[in-house]
Amino acid sequence: MFINFRMNKKYSLSLVVTVVLLALGGTGCYVNNQIGKLKSSDERLGAYSKHAYYSPEKNEFVSPKEIVYYEEKVTGGKSGFWRFFTKSPNAPVYELPRQVLTKKDFSGVPSPFAAYWLGHSTAIIELDGKRILIDPVFENAGPLPMIAKRMSVSPLHREELPAVDIVIITHDHYDHLETETMKFLADKNIQFIVPLAVGARLQGWGVPKDKIAELAWHQSVTHGSLKITAAPTVHYSGRSYNDRNKTLWASYVIKGKEKNLYWSGDTGYGEHFKEIGSKYGPFDLAFMEIDAWNNGWPNTHLFPEQVVKATREVDAKLLFPIHFSTFDLALHAWDESINMVAELAARNNIGLVTPIMGQKVVPGITPTEKWWVRK
Repeated sequence: MFINFRMNKKYSLSLVVTVVLLALGGTGCYVNNQIGKLKSSDERLGAYSKHAYYSPEKNEFVSPKEIVYYEEKVTGGKSGFWRFFTKSPNAPVYELPRQVLTKKDFSGVPSPFAAYWLGHSTAIIELDGKRILIDPVFENAGPLPMIAKRMSVSPLHREELPAVDIVIITHDHYDHLETETMKFLADKNIQFIVPLAVGARLQGWGVPKDKIAELAWHQSVTHGSLKITAAPTVHYSGRSYNDRNKTLWASYVIKGKEKNLYWSGDTGYGEHFKEIGSKYGPFDLAFMEIDAWNNGWPNTHLFPEQVVKATREVDAKLLFPIHFSTFDLALHAWDESINMVAELAARNNIGLVTPIMGQKVVPGITPTEKWWVRK
């Protein structure tokens, strides 16, 4: 019995070790797939060295302004990575209003001009009869399901997406580029428009190379009557500990027959807003990020007063707030940014377009309300 017990114990320990190793290996493979591929160093040097915002010495792209971080100035709590594993204390205590969407809610032929905000920085824009999907993220914002959980449920499941003509990606952070969604869309008849070096990630997830247009800043691509141009932002990129700034980030100018739209992407404040306004404006509508600011990282995202200032500088008639109420990225209440932006916009006579998630709006025509103020 004693020998038999020892053998069973040894067998049990081996089994546990095997299971743990398999689990770790499986998790590693899953995370690597979520991160995605990149071009080799030689390919990168040849393709990107001609751009002033690429450093061959560092083998990375460079922001117009250096991104700074001051740990001692962080407000609202601790900013460490481990906070993304826990439930946010800044999340709404009730379900946010949303219009649940399915394929049946979209017409076969897209509108001349309409927009659906799907939470955070995910939106569908219909322009000149084309349907554009931007930064589609429908689940959480991390390489594992338990990391950076959503504070509000998406009004649309990726499986219920209507036919899409164009997908635009601003940069490769997890809250803007979702692996499973790219895999889902890979075999569809879609043109993918991404900043430099992001195309390799999409190819790794099954998107054919000939469907991908990689843009440098101020480079354009046309699709029917639409002209889409990548423009600068003050930001950074990366999906793991060792690939920071290996891909470019961008804002976008989306110009149609009669409408000229600006999509800010993620950005800190900088001179690029005046330059974009002068070169590509005026704009009928600016989709501006309004959240994730913090004194600890003062030029990674726009503070509320900078949102209004930037909207003026790009010369936009209307402001459509994005990048809020979905993920706790900056240690402040989910509705703090939208409350501040709404007040500042009113003071500065800037019109706001603030639909609930999933609501179809024609900006400038469809009335919207302060849905974040609970009655």
